[in-house]
Amino acid sequence: MPIYVQHEVLGRIQDVFNAEAIWQAPGLALFSRRPLLRDLLERSPREHKGRAATRCFSHVTLMLPQEEVDDDYHLTRGARARDLAQTLTALHQKDFGDLLGADQVRYDVIGTSSLAPGEIEVKFGHAVYLPAPDEKILYNVSVSRDSAIWHPVCPIYPNQRLALIGGEGSEASFTAAGWPFGPDGAILIINDGPDSQPVVQMRPKDAFDCRYDPRSGYYTIKSLRDAPGGSPRLLLKIGRTSAMPAARHMAGSQMATTSAPYTAPQPATAEAIASSRGVAAGAPMAPVAAAKPAVWQSRSGAAPIDLTAVPVAASHKPANQFGESDATYAPVSQQRVSLVALALPRLSRYRDTGAQTLELPFDRSLTLSADAQPAISFVVDAADELYACTAEGRQRITAPATFTPVDSRAIRLLPAAPEMADRYRAVVCLAQPVGAGVAMGARFTFGRNSPMLSALRLLDSPRFLKRGNGSGAASADRIGLSRSAFSFEATAKGYQIGRLSTTQALYHLDEKLDFVAAIADAAYLLPNGHHLVAGHYVLRFDA
Repeated sequence: MPIYVQHEVLGRIQDVFNAEAIWQAPGLALFSRRPLLRDLLERSPREHKGRAATRCFSHVTLMLPQEEVDDDYHLTRGARARDLAQTLTALHQKDFGDLLGADQVRYDVIGTSSLAPGEIEVKFGHAVYLPAPDEKILYNVSVSRDSAIWHPVCPIYPNQRLALIGGEGSEASFTAAGWPFGPDGAILIINDGPDSQPVVQMRPKDAFDCRYDPRSGYYTIKSLRDAPGGSPRLLLKIGRTSAMPAARHMAGSQMATTSAPYTAPQPATAEAIASSRGVAAGAPMAPVAAAKPAVWQSRSGAAPIDLTAVPVAASHKPANQFGESDATYAPVSQQRVSLVALALPRLSRYRDTGAQTLELPFDRSLTLSADAQPAISFVVDAADELYACTAEGRQRITAPATFTPVDSRAIRLLPAAPEMADRYRAVVCLAQPVGAGVAMGARFTFGRNSPMLSALRLLDSPRFLKRGNGSGAASADRIGLSRSAFSFEATAKGYQIGRLSTTQALYHLDEKLDFVAAIADAAYLLPNGHHLVAGHYVLRFDA
């Protein structure tokens, strides 16, 4: 594999801000001196013809001990670092002027905690690029292990041709958090400018499988080598910034490298580092105005629940009598109601209840679970902010989005329709719907006090809802779902729906989960295959 990044550590330098001591050793003791920056650039040219160099590298990153950089910033506002970059630029132009052509010499001085006193780390090469002072970011690159928590890696600029991404201690230009492939693996991103899509290749090629999913908008990279615990994977996302126009997909187009005046780098603060790497915190969504919530009240004098007989599903076939067989058994015509999604409420509507967070944990099969180590959890807080939580951490998310915390299975997050946005923050589509059969010709009810379809009320437990202000535990169903929410009856033309509580919000969604109407008190015919939203539950009514 070609060496895309030349990476060396120079030691025994008394003053790390002395440009001459870094560039070239004094005297003519060529055989006894250790290699310094000038020697490294001379031994590793960018282009050569035979043994003669025809072009040299012009972008160099210098990493000094972090304590030295901090002291310089505190005492001189970073003046010594700026002088070091300017002096090295002048020496570079003087000694290699005939090998530069139109390339602009650029130096960057940063700090790192991995160096000992008197050491300097230098990086240059095909995949080392320093942007011009006014150059805008074209792409922001980030990685994830679970598609929920994304870690920023690096920006890519319009004139930047290559970027090499690897793990800690590898010979790469950028380090990815949670790198699972070892020091030999690397991701090479090739950029031909704003008019072309970036190309992603793996190094070594035969050791990885790299595929792009246009629906999710990221690359899935898997190792083809056997490893304990299964083949590791990494997700790579290359997002175009809003400051740059969309690519026109011009085949073979290239952007010529242009020169820009050199400006010495400024001392790097934490905010400046985050900005230069393209890390931008997401702006919170504006809260939607909501009416005063309906808060549950204790009903000590309420009548006891009437546990009426529940029809048996068709799958529960009775045992054959003497002389009967399966050929003579005819089941009763059955309809089916399925829970296909969970609607995340706006908890700001329920502040009087003390509700702080609602958390939906999903295990590795992407079914709702109370496991202490879920594969992914979706959380909505009292400020109506939405988060995804995994073993990698916690990150704010927005809908629509698709998450693949485990291979071959995905879970979708949809935005709430504008007509429902005063009550709901988002809709989580279940990877595997939960269904139950119902008989035709009988009217049933759905709600907190109804035993019918109680198996579909997955959130009827206090473990999903966290309350504060000394409030006791309570079922999450007490937010948004009435004791008797609605009635339904299966007919030949669909389902007859009737709202039983004046405070219960019911919404009709079509077969694609698009909003159709809000259901009022009048009887409502829901077509087969369409959905009804009540409380947290998105139910599909099938023939």
